[in-house]
Amino acid sequence: MAGSPNSNLRGFNHAVQTLLKQPSQFLPHLTIPTFTHLPEDLGPHLVGAAGKGPAGTPQLTSPEKPRTPRIPKICALVLDKDNTLCPPKTTTFPPQILTKLAELRNSPTSPFYHATNPHSILIVSNRAGSHPNFDGEVRELEDQLAHLRIPVFRLPADTEKKPFCGDEVVQWFRERKVIQSPNEIAVVGDRLGTDVLMAGMMGSWSVWCKEGVFEPGEEGKPERNILEKMEVWIEKYLREKRGFTAPAPKGWEE
Repeated sequence: MAGSPNSNLRGFNHAVQTLLKQPSQFLPHLTIPTFTHLPEDLGPHLVGAAGKGPAGTPQLTSPEKPRTPRIPKICALVLDKDNTLCPPKTTTFPPQILTKLAELRNSPTSPFYHATNPHSILIVSNRAGSHPNFDGEVRELEDQLAHLRIPVFRLPADTEKKPFCGDEVVQWFRERKVIQSPNEIAVVGDRLGTDVLMAGMMGSWSVWCKEGVFEPGEEGKPERNILEKMEVWIEKYLREKRGFTAPAPKGWEE
């Protein structure tokens, strides 16, 4: 975790290179307005991407018959903090976000029910948990979520921020016996260049919260910054103009 607490220049460079070489990796498997719209049973909502190749073209088992896609089994959630769970650079959870987290943790039908899957939700932020400067934020977040048993990921020493810490996140879930494969994880966040790219590097599924933490038109919703505007434009261009779709996680078709 050495270096500037806010620097992620390598992440920006990686996003640019990916956009040039593998643009479909920029696309999420599922797009929702905000985290409050996240389906409890995610698998069926991701299945549209499960039969797609790297360029978004259907994979066929024979010349005549398309492959029937499997339904992903999602056992773990990786949640971004800034502009996904809280307004940027704050530890303030809007009431509707806390309600949604409580529903996911307290519903016996939820795959993330605390009694049967206690380690299934992890906050992974490029702020809280990424540098000692933000240790206060970690304590504030975990104090508020203690009743839901949702921790913040501490970036190990000499590990880079999202999108490069995916292997460490997968290992965190493996050590707690939450998953057997990375394709049982869904990464949920507001940024294509970090959250969605990390999901692809992990071999996991991605969910893009397109509007961030605020609903469209909600009072207090800030204007998108330049990078956020660019990502929205890029996603629309790749999907509508180029016809790309998100590739299934690596290994999913094997």
